[in-house]
Amino acid sequence: MDVTDVASARQRPVGLVELARIPLRRWRIVLASAALVLAAVLAYLFVLPATYTATTAVVVRPVVTDPFSVPSGGADRAVNMTAESGIATSNDVIDKVAGITGRDTKEVADALEVETPVGGQVMRFSYAGHSEREAVDGANGAAESYLELRKGMYENQRAAVLKSYDDTIDLVTAQRTTTQRSLPANQSSSNPSPRTSALLDQLRALNDQLATLAEQRSKVASADLSPGSVTSAARTPVPSSRDAAPLLLVAGLLGGLLLGGLVAFVRESLDRRVRTAAEAAATIGAPLLGTVHCRRGGQPDESDLRYLVLALGRWVDGPQRTPLVVLSSATDEGREQITAGLAAVLATAGHDVRLGVTPESLDRIRPLMLDAQRRNPPVEPARSRPLPRPRPVPATTPATTGAAGPEDTAVIPAVRKPRPFPTSAEAKNGAVYRSTTTGEDKTEIIPTARPAAAGAATDGQELRIGTGKVRLVDLDGAASEGLTVLDAPPALHDERGVRAAREGRALLVAARDRTRTSQLTQLVDRLRAVGVEPVGFVLTGDGRD
Repeated sequence: MDVTDVASARQRPVGLVELARIPLRRWRIVLASAALVLAAVLAYLFVLPATYTATTAVVVRPVVTDPFSVPSGGADRAVNMTAESGIATSNDVIDKVAGITGRDTKEVADALEVETPVGGQVMRFSYAGHSEREAVDGANGAAESYLELRKGMYENQRAAVLKSYDDTIDLVTAQRTTTQRSLPANQSSSNPSPRTSALLDQLRALNDQLATLAEQRSKVASADLSPGSVTSAARTPVPSSRDAAPLLLVAGLLGGLLLGGLVAFVRESLDRRVRTAAEAAATIGAPLLGTVHCRRGGQPDESDLRYLVLALGRWVDGPQRTPLVVLSSATDEGREQITAGLAAVLATAGHDVRLGVTPESLDRIRPLMLDAQRRNPPVEPARSRPLPRPRPVPATTPATTGAAGPEDTAVIPAVRKPRPFPTSAEAKNGAVYRSTTTGEDKTEIIPTARPAAAGAATDGQELRIGTGKVRLVDLDGAASEGLTVLDAPPALHDERGVRAAREGRALLVAARDRTRTSQLTQLVDRLRAVGVEPVGFVLTGDGRD
């Protein structure tokens, strides 16, 4: 696979099915998010105290002299509802509601809400209390307090205007009295003097002014100061926060699932892992040699391992058997299980395998090999029995007559001489003489197994599996002409595996849903940087493509 194929594989489109697999693959995150949201909803419903909300509606009226007249223009122009809303939430109203409900003024300010629709003269006072009675008292108390406050403000304004009119009327009346006193008493009404005419004109003007002031004062005095009225008072029962508990639970469950799916997508984008064989092939740029599924207990499937050995037939049966180095980017990808499984399958097939391991992984691989030996006990190879050789004619046989033929020849059986017991030297070399009951009586010499030399004990532990054997040796001293499998340490943190791969063949192990794509890419880049091209990769895991 060249660079173009890798780039095209990485740019392949993502379908809806693959998008749906992400929340299913990370179902723990989805369930945890849904559980947290449901826990928050349950705490809101049953742990926190219930909140009761009561609403009182008030119609605001403008101040008019004629209560039956219709104000010109819109209702919102007749009454400034923005100013009225500010008055309804003023400190005076909040203090009175706090005195009614017995709560703190800050809590009352947070619990009281005033709504003023645009283009109307209706105000809604909503109060949230800890009980139905508190909510009803708070809403009604806020509406009544607003009306009382507004009425008091109107009355104060009217009193100030009336006082101003009264003061002006008193002043004009005093001027009229002064003018009347200035008129001459004996002046003829038919022919008044210019001064008298001027005083009379001034007196008529003062009388007209007094009449106008009196008319304006009467209008102000007759104005309707009612700020409005309560049209819908709050009363029990009132809605509470627990009335929609089933709906809140369903909404919490759906919201939690949605939040969990979102978190799953975020985790997937931040923590990209190998999901399919196609993704691993696109990242590594090498062919897939086999997929090894894990059984219960983490043991790899033996049939998958046998197929993997068939895929590695060139290396197993080839004339040049270079070491096979099994590499991975991390320790939890099943590399050690794959290495031990390959060695066990090869030994079962009759090969002598040298398994190179590091000291830190020896304690983990030895139990795997012992388990493979338990499942595949040692089997001695079948020996071919030698054919019996013809017995030579003894020298003491009497001569036959010259005219006699072969059928007249008399054969005298020779007497078998018993073999002597083994000498001390032969016994020391391990020769044991055992008589066998065969067609002809003879003696076989069966050599016993010689103990391993002192130098071989340092070479490693030898385990017979099936008809073959596996010798556990150190990773640095595993060079041999036979079949050699090396279990390399994680290549991202230890360079010994990459160094060994330069003299052999690199086989990468990637675990589905566990191997990170970034780490796998880094491992491949490091291998190619030192001139090592992977022969292929093995995909492990329980999932399916």
